[in-house]
Parts: sequence; structure tokens; C-alpha cells
Amino acid sequence: MSDTDANKERVRRFWSALYDRDWDAVAGFFAEDSEYTDVPTPPEDVARGPDQVVARLRLGLASLSGYEHHLRLMVGEGDTVVTEHAETWHWRTGEEVTLPFVSVQELRDGQIVRWWDYWDLSTLLGAAPAWWVEEISAGYS
Repeated sequence: MSDTDANKERVRRFWSALYDRDWDAVAGFFAEDSEYTDVPTPPEDVARGPDQVVARLRLGLASLSGYEHHLRLMVGEGDTVVTEHAETWHWRTGEEVTLPFVSVQELRDGQIVRWWDYWDLSTLLGAAPAWWVEEISAGYS
């Protein structure tokens, strides 16, 4: 298996852990010096290291009543894997939205060191319930 194929398989396993919301497994995919951000958020809003990455993900996803992944395309070149996909989010109060994403992940020695997510913030905020927006606006620790 080539390094590119191994990296794509590693990212596939990451997506599986994320959509299962297996936070311990998710943390194991990230290097200590990893960085993750949602590109539509302010430039300084970057989670660094496995603990911050998981805290950021949990903030937005833990309170969802449902969370589905729709993989469209995954391409890789060397240590970079790009995934075109969508997520369908369901809140306990009945709201739902499908968010299209492009995720760019760079790996080093089998661990994700950079993850940039490209998506439309207005699509999410237009569908999200007010209580959830307040919850994520409070941030994570």
C-alpha cells in the first residue's frame, strides 16, 4: 500500500470514529502539534493538539440528537487527503440541516497535523436552534 493510500485509509477511519462520536478514538488521530479550524470562523480560532480538537468537536456535536456522514469523494497526494462530503445534523428540538464540506487534512507519520474545514457558516446558522447557537457561543474549556 502506498503512503497516499495509507493516509486515505487513516482518514476514512478517522471519519468513522468522528461520526460514531468516539472522542477517545478521535483524539488518537491527532499529533500533539496538530491544528484544526473551520475556515468560516475567525483566523485565530484554531484548536491545537488532540485535547483542544476534541473539545471543539464536542462543543458543536455532542448535543446533536443525530449526525450522519455522506462521503462523496476522497483524493490524496502524498501526506494530504481532501474529502468532499456532507453532514446532516439533527437537533433534539426537531431542526436539521445538511452541510456540504471540503476537508483538507495533512498527515505526518499517520497522524493528522493540520485539518482545515471549508463550509458555509450561514447555512448552519440559518438552520440551528437558538439554544445551540448560545451553547457554542459560550465556547469550550
